[in-house]
Amino acid sequence: MHKGGKVFNIINITLMTLILFITLYPFWYVFAVSFNEGKDAARGGIYFWPRMFTLENYEAVFRNKDLTTAFTISILRTIAGTVVNVLFTGMVAYAMSKTHLIGRRIYMLLGTITLFFGGGLIPYFLLIRDLGLKNNFLVYILPAMFNFYNMIIMMTFFKELPGELCESAELDGAGDLRIFLSIILPLSKPILATMALFAGVYHWNDFFMAVLFIDRRELLPIQTVLFKIVAEGEAQRMLSRLPSAVAIRRTLTSEAIKLATMVVTTVPVICVYPFLQKYFVKGMLIGSVKG
Repeated sequence: MHKGGKVFNIINITLMTLILFITLYPFWYVFAVSFNEGKDAARGGIYFWPRMFTLENYEAVFRNKDLTTAFTISILRTIAGTVVNVLFTGMVAYAMSKTHLIGRRIYMLLGTITLFFGGGLIPYFLLIRDLGLKNNFLVYILPAMFNFYNMIIMMTFFKELPGELCESAELDGAGDLRIFLSIILPLSKPILATMALFAGVYHWNDFFMAVLFIDRRELLPIQTVLFKIVAEGEAQRMLSRLPSAVAIRRTLTSEAIKLATMVVTTVPVICVYPFLQKYFVKGMLIGSVKG
């Protein structure tokens, strides 16, 4: 390698390392402080490692029934919402991949408009309320059943599949639903994993739907509870509800509870992503290029 190439590599590696550090350090800081005693952490000076390691912050988090219930709601919502979203969006994408579909251009036009324009928050709230979804678990599932942008990606992927497979199945008497379930889905694992990752991350991270439509605490997901802890001082109320002897002995603080809750809500997505990464990359590349 010539001298200019070596200089470029050194600068490039240095710059990328700096960007990586700037990106990851806030997460590592939250992780480190969440494992430190709360009152000790309030003194500052913790940058990379806990100074007084403890699990009491996490014990306080999981002692709170609201958080454990919210964690369960988030898991159920993520699983159900992801399955329904991927299947329903996939069925629409399969239909839209057929050029002989009646009204296909009109559907594409209407869907494209929704990418740029929305009806507004107030009409949306009134619609959800009139559908009877307020304070209903289905408010997490039904409005997120379909995503037009994801449908375009899946439709492009389905067009890449050999049309002869569907034609052969039709000659054998298979209907569209049978073809979709028995042929299309088994051949579409990369794009299905990609869409599942998109939908799963959305459902796990979303807190706004519950802020708008859920008043019952037993239906709140973990992200909404985290929002209340960070933005509304819920952590201090959690601390006050602990037995006084426990709170004093364990030197808890509201800030430590906030950070521990952040870690609890973030770790599941970080753990799932590596298992889907290979499908994610392949699915995005195939689904983004039209043959």
